[in-house]
Amino acid sequence: MLYLMRHGAPVREGLLLGRTDDPVTEAGVAACVQRAAGLEVAAIVSSDLMRTRDCATAIGSAQGIDHNVDRRWRELDFGAWDGLRPADLDPAAFARFHDDPDAAPPPDGERWSSLLDRVGNAVAILPPVPTLVVTHGGAIRAALADLCGFDRRQTLAFDLPYAALVSLRIWPGPDRTVQIVRLAT
Repeated sequence: MLYLMRHGAPVREGLLLGRTDDPVTEAGVAACVQRAAGLEVAAIVSSDLMRTRDCATAIGSAQGIDHNVDRRWRELDFGAWDGLRPADLDPAAFARFHDDPDAAPPPDGERWSSLLDRVGNAVAILPPVPTLVVTHGGAIRAALADLCGFDRRQTLAFDLPYAALVSLRIWPGPDRTVQIVRLAT
């Protein structure tokens, strides 16, 4: 089993937090610990940003498991927009980004295809044991695109609020099969 969990609520909500290393609220950490209660995992991985690291550390502490950090599980880098509110951006530029984040990435930011490559590489080295990855909404969408073959628009159909959990069963091999077992929001 592979579990993909979005981090808990950050202290400053409503911002484009890609590489910005904002902390998570205590309630956000508690929500993740509660969501992970009962999961039988042998490994926990998080991005290197504190909003995922702190949640993964708390979950690992509750379950007696250390966690590993892999920066490839970071959120999309929003470049010059990082840390800003969407309402403060040029509406036309933000609309172009949403329409095609590969052709119109944020200024000095990351393209969707780069996020897909980065997360796909992280997925490829996950241990073959039940694993929880505490990460970001964009990285979860990229993992779903990689694992399930969804296009970007299909990944947007998933509601991924803070502390959301996607449970996947994966049958490895050349014709890898993936089943979405549960989406808990």
